[in-house]
Amino acid sequence: MQRLTDFTSYADAQTHYSKQALWALFDGDRSHFNIAHECVDRHVGDDQIALRIAHASGGDEVISFAELSSRSSQVAHFLASQGVGKGDRVAVMIEPSLPFYCAMFGAIKLGAVAVPMFTLFGPDGIRLRVEDCQPKVMFTNAEKADDARNGGAANVIVADAEFLDSLDNLPGRFDCTTSADDLAVLQYTSGTTRQLPAAVEHNHRSIVTLMVAALYATGIRPGDRFFCPSSPAWGHGFWHGTLAPLAMGVSTGTFSGKFDPVRLLKALQDFRITNLTAAATHYRMMRNSGRAEDFTYCFDKLSFTGEPIDSETAVFVERVFGTKVRSMYGTTEIGVIIANYPGADDLEVRDGAMGKAVPGVEVEVQDANGQPCNPGETGELMVKKAGKWFPTKDLGRVDADGYFYHGGRADDVIISAGWTIGAVEVEDAVLSHPAVAECGVIGAPDALRGLVVKAYIILKEPETPGLAESIQNHVRAKLAAHEYPRQIEFVTELPKTPAGKVNRKILRDMQAQKLAAAQ
Repeated sequence: MQRLTDFTSYADAQTHYSKQALWALFDGDRSHFNIAHECVDRHVGDDQIALRIAHASGGDEVISFAELSSRSSQVAHFLASQGVGKGDRVAVMIEPSLPFYCAMFGAIKLGAVAVPMFTLFGPDGIRLRVEDCQPKVMFTNAEKADDARNGGAANVIVADAEFLDSLDNLPGRFDCTTSADDLAVLQYTSGTTRQLPAAVEHNHRSIVTLMVAALYATGIRPGDRFFCPSSPAWGHGFWHGTLAPLAMGVSTGTFSGKFDPVRLLKALQDFRITNLTAAATHYRMMRNSGRAEDFTYCFDKLSFTGEPIDSETAVFVERVFGTKVRSMYGTTEIGVIIANYPGADDLEVRDGAMGKAVPGVEVEVQDANGQPCNPGETGELMVKKAGKWFPTKDLGRVDADGYFYHGGRADDVIISAGWTIGAVEVEDAVLSHPAVAECGVIGAPDALRGLVVKAYIILKEPETPGLAESIQNHVRAKLAAHEYPRQIEFVTELPKTPAGKVNRKILRDMQAQKLAAAQ
């Protein structure tokens, strides 16, 4: 019987997709199902590689399915000996490494709820999450142990190579007893609208739904050598970069430590990666490094997420990496709903388009009255769930052929003198100027126009006389005359979300504080 992994074309995706076919990719059923078994234990054999980790320090770490299975089982037995039971929270705040993955999968095997946490959190950020999820155990490294304790974590365990070696006397097998509906992972989003972002609950069967994104948004198939540099503390790195490929028995890789685009480029060469998924920012940083053409690549499939990719970087990627980079769109709460189907030769990749809806999902662009917009009209992207339309809080449009285009966050729209201007479109135009490395655009208050476009810009080289005017004229030539940035501020860094997107909310807050201080 053919499986969904046997098909690569867009037409076949529409023909053969079904929920039953997704479940057929796994060992378990609704009564007996465990993410760690599906991602790790069932793939043990022939010393197959599970993970390749590029450390910022220059070293590579390679982990087999067999080692990951045995060590994570020992962690599961250890947690049980500590009184951790089904449903208890286990926080993991470690950079990608053998201890990180063993802690995560060990907790999941036990039936506890794994809570990945970003290693750059300080005591206050830790405290917010500890108070919310009340972890019974918190795994971290030696450098972060004091921060974890100061953040209120009660049972802090330094998980390093020495800790794993201390578990050698414990069994290397663990019998999982969870069901598909049991809670497996508690994932905090990278949103910034509240002090504590939302915590999204994922049960074990969430990985079945994840296969839609794996098949059609990142195009994972057996035989790929996969890589995702996004941190597994966040949704893209953990679900799309780690669980999705491992569930198919595909080796995956990631980056550990402070991000360095040149180190990433070397890893992509040395690991002979064929399928890469990354944030748009990662591709931009690889381009801006000026070193991308110093290495050789084996790419068949490339995808990106987080925000639209600027046109200059898209052209660079195709020229240097040998294939177009394809968009995937979704959120932590709703999953991936639009994709460009990497590996599908029968689907055109249109410049600027996010792609088409994934199988089994209905997406629509609606106006303020909840009515479908005409092709080309901008409205809010909506997805149908359980018979009801669910807002994504993003703007977009769809063309006559069903390709969707991103229009930015609803709160990133700039209304200037009655004109509606999208921050994403202006950023793309600014980024196409040869002197610009990075850019973030917001609306700045103006007595005459209400708001005007303001661009925060990081330059590739020091500022020269007349550069601001040059950038303004460049944008005028590419966009309508009213869309150019009337205000430009050159900066050395831009605030980013953990997912790598420019954090426009912080830029707006900075602007408001600056204006308040001037009054």
